[in-house]
This record gives sequence, C-alpha cells and structure tokens, in this order.
Amino acid sequence: MAGFNVRSVLVTGTNRGIGLEFIKQFLEKSNPPKWVFATCRDPAGAQIQELKNLASRHPNLVIVVLEVTDPASIKAAAAIVEEHLKGSGLNLLINNAGIGRLSTLESETPEGMSLVYATNVTGPLLVSQAFLPLLKKAAQESAQKGMSCTKAAIVNMSSEAGSIQNVCSWHVEQILSYRCSKAALNMLTKCQSLGYAGDGILSIAVCPGWVQTDLGNTSSHKAPLTVDVSVRGILNVLPPLSKKDNGTFVSWEGKVLPW
Repeated sequence: MAGFNVRSVLVTGTNRGIGLEFIKQFLEKSNPPKWVFATCRDPAGAQIQELKNLASRHPNLVIVVLEVTDPASIKAAAAIVEEHLKGSGLNLLINNAGIGRLSTLESETPEGMSLVYATNVTGPLLVSQAFLPLLKKAAQESAQKGMSCTKAAIVNMSSEAGSIQNVCSWHVEQILSYRCSKAALNMLTKCQSLGYAGDGILSIAVCPGWVQTDLGNTSSHKAPLTVDVSVRGILNVLPPLSKKDNGTFVSWEGKVLPW
C-alpha cells in the first residue's frame, strides 16, 4: 500500500464496518490522499461519531451526506465533492454501501428483493453516473498511460456469495436477495468496464471476504476475517491493477474469482 498515491477518493457507506475501515487506512497512510470523501446517509446517527472524530483530526477528510437510493441526495453529494475538488477530478470511487437480509427461497418477498437490489445494484449505478464527470476529468488530467486506481477507477464491493459458479457459503445462509444483488452488481461492473474503458476509467468488482461486520456475522456463525485485515488486503490489491484487470472480479487477496 505504500506506493498507492491516490489524490482523491470517495467511499460510500462509511459509518461502520468496511467503509469506515477504508477511511481509517487511507488517513493512516504516510502519503494520504489530498481529499478523502466519506459518505453516509445519516450524519446525525449514533454510529457516525467515530467518523466525526476522525474528521476533527484530519482536515483532508470530508463527511458527505449521501443516500444511495435517493437520486437527489446523490446529485447534491456530487456537487459538494466537485466544490471541494476545485476543478480537479475524482480519482477513485469505492461503491461500498450495501445491505443484506436473512432470507431463503421460501421466505424471500418482493419487497425484500426490491429493497436490497435498490441499495446494492441501483445505488452503485446511480452513484457512478453522478460522479462519472469527475472520474472522466481525473482521467483526462492524468499524465499516466493506461488504466489504474490512482488515475480513475470505480471499485464495486461485491461478494463471492454472488458468484454463480461458487455460491459461497450456501450451507451457512441462503441470503437470497443479497446473493442475487451481488451477481447483478458483478454484471454492472462488467458493463461499466466496457462502457467507460474509452474514458480511461478502470472498473472492477472486489470481494472483501467473509468479514466480521454486522452484515457478515450471523446468529450461528462468526466471520473468520477481521475488517482491518480485509481492507489492508484490498488496498494492497488495488495499486497494481491495470487495463488487463478491467472488468474482472477479484478477492481481497488478489485472486480472480469466477462470475
């Protein structure tokens, strides 16, 4: 991670878990980004205090209100970020916000499917659309050739639970809507890789592993991977990614995963 010199990064869903850990580790770098944008949907919520504490110590951290299912909120957030960047582009967008529900083939409902899909698939689509002009600007103003996460990139936080070939941990939880949403997010990533390649924007789906978060732990199983280890692994995987990796699905350890 020492060589990961990204100028600006935005992470969605940062009030807890993986999103909060991304913010912590970006700020802890010896060469932190000039701008770290941490988005959350409720700036007055009880879980945001740790993020506020970080912002009080790091002037390069900006907390931005963003609800990924609300187009107006996304548009307002993009305007705030653009204002802070003062004419520069956004180098790295990490679509991390996501939800899951304990559901099975028998218990899943239309409402549950729609709710999870809106957050886990439509949300990343809308956020990427809103910040696309800033990502394009970053790519255009960069002297780097090819593609990279320090130039301009969209990183969609997916899950091996959405791998149609692996169907990871089916024996633990069926989590039907979550699995279907992550499979759809993988397709969105592939489409973005094709649609934005001409603009020099790298698009990739990353699985953080089975992580000890509110979403990762279940009533009967505790996830084996800590949040800090997962994020540190991801931040080691991202720097060497290039054009050959555009549109792929990789693990926190850098292994290519099957769709």
